[in-house]
Amino acid sequence: MAARILIVDDEVAIRRLLRNTLERAGYAVAEAMNGREALVQATAHEPDAILLDLGLPDRDGLTLIPMLRKQANGVILVVSAREATEEKVAALDLGADDYVTKPFDTDELLARLRVALRHHGGSGATPKLVRRGDISIDLDRRLVCRAGEELHLTRKEHDVLAVLARHIGRVVTHERIIAAAWSGEEDPRVEYLRIVIRNLRQKLEAPGPVGSVIANELGVGYRLRSDS
Repeated sequence: MAARILIVDDEVAIRRLLRNTLERAGYAVAEAMNGREALVQATAHEPDAILLDLGLPDRDGLTLIPMLRKQANGVILVVSAREATEEKVAALDLGADDYVTKPFDTDELLARLRVALRHHGGSGATPKLVRRGDISIDLDRRLVCRAGEELHLTRKEHDVLAVLARHIGRVVTHERIIAAAWSGEEDPRVEYLRIVIRNLRQKLEAPGPVGSVIANELGVGYRLRSDS
């Protein structure tokens, strides 16, 4: 059965573009033009994913995220023209699974949606083995290999990579990574995280473009790229 997607946006042209894009990709689509309709549609259709604009006419989309999170069990993907870092961080911290800025590339949007749906469609348990290209990450054994060869990571590098691997394909904010990887330690700083990410990139990436494995969402956090 086709996954059900709810589009929440007050702009007719954006809803039309998203509907056409999603239906061509094989999804079933419902629409809402404001927060009130979104809550009604979320209850009626039980969508597998919600594409949520933040600039709605009757309420700020940020206030809608926790309400939808309680009411619907699907993915929440914010699609908004708001580019401010604090808006992105707030949306992710409130429960959004990912954040795409308008104007957007439809292929990237579909890829982000596929990743989020695949992650959400699992058993709900933390995956034990995560694969990305020729990289395998065994979370239980704390074993990371590239092209079959074990990589030697420090404890902190393992901790940070594990957080990203559990949310592969999705943005994880600086605050969430630090809270997980530096739990209980005094004075954790974003600068320490940047050093660990730099070292991870050097170890994980074969010769090629910098950032091909771990993407930097400027001012927001990091994302372990999926193969989708």
